[in-house]
Amino acid sequence: MKRTIWYFLISALLIEIPGQAMPPASLQNAQGFPRQLQNELASPQLLSRSNNTNLVDIAQAAKEIDEKTAFNLVWNLPQVQRKVRTIQRLSKGTIKVAAIVDGFPVTDDPYYKVRVYEDQPDHNTTIYWFRVSNTTGVIEALDVIENRYISLEEWREQLRRRR
Repeated sequence: MKRTIWYFLISALLIEIPGQAMPPASLQNAQGFPRQLQNELASPQLLSRSNNTNLVDIAQAAKEIDEKTAFNLVWNLPQVQRKVRTIQRLSKGTIKVAAIVDGFPVTDDPYYKVRVYEDQPDHNTTIYWFRVSNTTGVIEALDVIENRYISLEEWREQLRRRR
């Protein structure tokens, strides 16, 4: 609501009755405007600051991780590496463990989905599902019983209880 009113006021200030844009210099001659508001709207510092600084801030804040980084974050988890060693040891090297980025971020779901699985000659068996936030790099594990993603701390606690 406030934004709509603000946009209306700004557009009313910048557009003359015939519909032509009013240059900033002519704001000085506008009647009914406080002098301070006229000066702020016409100031070149305001225009340059809003055009440059905000774009830089947004670009720096929107630094996202890529697919390779998401994969490496999951693959290098100590629990994943321990599972890899255990399966290879128990299978005497016949079963390999691999991982793949199986889903990519979209607007409604900003996560990479990473699947860790046994890569057997005739089929694949999923061991773990993870999701990695494309903006923060935070990893969450899928709790298959609850069918929801949980924090790594909760996931590690579940693994400890199973032992």
